[in-house]
Amino acid sequence: MHDIKWIKENIVLFDTAMKRRSIPSVSIEVTKLYESYVALLLQLQILQNERNNSSKIIGIKKAKGEDTKLEMEQVAKLKLDIISLQEKSNSVSLKIKQFLEVIPNIPSEDTPDGVNEESNKEIKVFGNKPVFPFKPLSHDVIGYKLNMMDFDKAADMSGARFVILKDKLALLERALCSFMLNIHTQKHKYIEISPPSLVRDKALFGTGQLPKFSKDLFKTNSDHWLIPTAEVPLTNIVADEIIPSVSLPIRYTALTTCFRSEAGSAGQDTKGMIRLHEFKKVELVSIVKAEDSVAEHERMLSCAEEILKQLELPYRVVILCCGDLGFSASKTYDIEVWLPSQNQYREISSCSNCLSFQSRRMNARMRNLNNDIEPVHTLNGSGVAVGRALLAILENYQNKDGSVNIPVVLKPYMNGLDMIALNE
Repeated sequence: MHDIKWIKENIVLFDTAMKRRSIPSVSIEVTKLYESYVALLLQLQILQNERNNSSKIIGIKKAKGEDTKLEMEQVAKLKLDIISLQEKSNSVSLKIKQFLEVIPNIPSEDTPDGVNEESNKEIKVFGNKPVFPFKPLSHDVIGYKLNMMDFDKAADMSGARFVILKDKLALLERALCSFMLNIHTQKHKYIEISPPSLVRDKALFGTGQLPKFSKDLFKTNSDHWLIPTAEVPLTNIVADEIIPSVSLPIRYTALTTCFRSEAGSAGQDTKGMIRLHEFKKVELVSIVKAEDSVAEHERMLSCAEEILKQLELPYRVVILCCGDLGFSASKTYDIEVWLPSQNQYREISSCSNCLSFQSRRMNARMRNLNNDIEPVHTLNGSGVAVGRALLAILENYQNKDGSVNIPVVLKPYMNGLDMIALNE
């Protein structure tokens, strides 16, 4: 969330940044509200001083046995006026908060301009796309032919866009989870966390999913929300905390099931495992000092890339344009894995630097060496989406007979299997 004082002092900069995100100018309206709020506080302070002075006079007169009726009437009137001003100031303060909480983060200077994904900029390509002597099948067809991927029975149980993985594909999913966590904890030194999958409003507000994106989430009848990503509980570990700067950076990773209603999505993304309501993902979260967040962003990207490099999956990295940038992000890299059946790259990881945007919402701070308190910077990234890694393996490692080769690094997690085939 933005600092209203900063907006007031940097109106041109703020409006220019919002224009890049196709957000209409709001600085004038919100600064007028802030000026009104400051004026009300000033009036409130004056009345409180008058009440305090009158109360002192009452005390002195009572000690002398003098009449205090006039002063008592003044204090009573001041009390009512103070209550009225407090209600007005609280109302204006709430309006400012409601205004600010739906305004997105400011894009970084090196985030490309543009209104949609067509303006995202490719910055890196890794690996060679496989060349098949046959027409490659899509992952859902491969899974069906192996009799190890069942969308129909999942639909009977849960509705559309759920899947049941069986036998060796269930093992492959588990292998990917273990492989990713081992890489991130052992090589990249992230601390593994097993967080809750149910959170309250405050947690989702802190990371920016609420109040604006409630339709993309699942809510229980106990006022809990199912997490859309482990970013939510991992980042909220530092909510309302003051962290000594010497304890930073803090790096967390977690494997969780994620739940998304995906309101409004349609087309080929709803076919197969591309965009499910429930999926597994290994998440990366970093809490760092402000001066370290740019370098940490590059580090996080390299950690996510490492997974695909070891799996030998072709991918590219793009930097998202302003129009494709997430609500809380200032800068985002997407890693897109190659899918032969679609003849295109598809997102498998997003790594975002949120600067102090989330930490201000969740009151996460650090104490620097000068003993001053300041917001931390937060970053998050997929390290990576397990289901999309699985489908990318099925498509890039497929054989003409419908079998699928196992990436070398996963064989120790697959009981030594070299290949997944029917009736193996």
